[in-house]
Amino acid sequence: MNRRTGTVRELEETKLAEPETGTITDPQRIQGYHAHIYYDPGTRLLAERVRQGIAAGFEARVGNWHDEPVGPHPVSMYQIAFAVSEFPRLVPWLMLNRQGLDILVHPMTGDPYEDHSKYAMWLGKPLPLRLDGLRRARG
Repeated sequence: MNRRTGTVRELEETKLAEPETGTITDPQRIQGYHAHIYYDPGTRLLAERVRQGIAAGFEARVGNWHDEPVGPHPVSMYQIAFAVSEFPRLVPWLMLNRQGLDILVHPMTGDPYEDHSKYAMWLGKPLPLRLDGLRRARG
């Protein structure tokens, strides 16, 4: 214990708290994950290789190709949906095998805006998502 800053437990809780609210978000809210694999005409073949690797090696639902921007996504992409239990296998594989593609990984907590922004994790370069539609859906 440090007398100036409180107990070790208080220090841990402070580190875990959300900076905006001071509250801790329970990871049990996560119902699954999405990974959005972004590509352009020049990298579509690389995206196909990544897609094939995911389909062959993981329990995941591989979504349709979106060759045009859709929803909050500013460029072409496809989505991978996977269970919480698959995260420790699939995400490290993406880290090592993303072929230079930019990938957004986010949880499914029931709040699409927060999932795509505050809770998002990027592999590669973060892209500027169009979050206005998600913000409106929030209310």
